Amino acid sequence: MTDDCPSLSWVVLLVRLPAAPSRHRVAVWRELRRIGALSLGQGAWAVPDVPVFADGLARAAQLAGEAGGEVVTLAASGRTGADAARLKELFAAARAEDWAEFLADCGKYEAELAKEIRKAKYTLAELEEEEQSLERLRRWHRDLTARDVFGSPEAARAGERLKQCAAACEDYAERVFAALHQTPGQDI
Repeated sequence: MTDDCPSLSWVVLLVRLPAAPSRHRVAVWRELRRIGALSLGQGAWAVPDVPVFADGLARAAQLAGEAGGEVVTLAASGRTGADAARLKELFAAARAEDWAEFLADCGKYEAELAKEIRKAKYTLAELEEEEQSLERLRRWHRDLTARDVFGSPEAARAGERLKQCAAACEDYAERVFAALHQTPGQDI
């Protein structure tokens, strides 16, 4: 994307849902959060007008319709350059928060592996659990990368941290297999 904010088009969703049951509001809210939509206020959401958001927006509209609500979709841009820049800043700040959360989870993942190594918990079941956690991080990284349309500086650091997590998992896997292949009296 370019830094020419006034030319950037946004999709704004105005969502109205029945007050009850709340599960419908929660389902729509979760879908919009999942795709990285920016909440502008009560029932108003925005995303850059790029293809990566199309399926999620359609899904949110479908969920709202199934709940007896309605969605009005608008094409928008900032009325002034300052408005456009502010919208972009808000969206970029939301992505920075996403990346910060991802980086924190990478740290938790590496701490978990270190704990298992300290405890010498070298089992296939534990390895499978750690591999599933790594795969969850990979999916999350892919999803964040897809919706980070302005290229947050945190994205490169997150990519490096994901590689470090993969290397730590590989090291743990080697330790597990060494332990499983160990003969009695042999040190790992």
